[in-house]
Amino acid sequence: MIPPIPPAPGDAYITLLGRSTWALVNAYHAVLREKGLRPQRVSIVTEEPYAMSASTAAEAIRIISEGYGFIPAIGTEVVPEADFVRAGQTIRSLANDLIGQGFRVAIDITSGRKVTVAGALIAVSLAGLDLRHIYYLAMKTTDDVAKPYMMIPHQLQRIRDIMEDARARP
Repeated sequence: MIPPIPPAPGDAYITLLGRSTWALVNAYHAVLREKGLRPQRVSIVTEEPYAMSASTAAEAIRIISEGYGFIPAIGTEVVPEADFVRAGQTIRSLANDLIGQGFRVAIDITSGRKVTVAGALIAVSLAGLDLRHIYYLAMKTTDDVAKPYMMIPHQLQRIRDIMEDARARP
């Protein structure tokens, strides 16, 4: 008997959780709705003070994904507060492992604190990793946006893909 061949890996999504769980959840929803991404794996990377919100974010990701007809494997990585070197090492290692397994990797920086975002982007850049997307949900205001994505007027928000924007401008 020939053993079954596992399906080829698809997309993986690394999201940075900072102070706002809503920002993470709404950016994820926007990426699914506007960009059509359907990640097989989602990794939430957060600093120690925000780790308690990771389970809420993971559950929201599961619920939103189910609404789009799939359920990704969801994991969490916790890094020390304000340690950009450790955050960068963790995210670089995670992205490198996923790429090594054949995944196309996207990172969402919307909710991440500046120190974590900087550490992540510097580390993956120095390592020369092939990130397919760097997402950011741009909001025209921060007033009254701590609610579900679909309840925020579309004209107030825009999901940006920094990699796509960079490729479009020589």
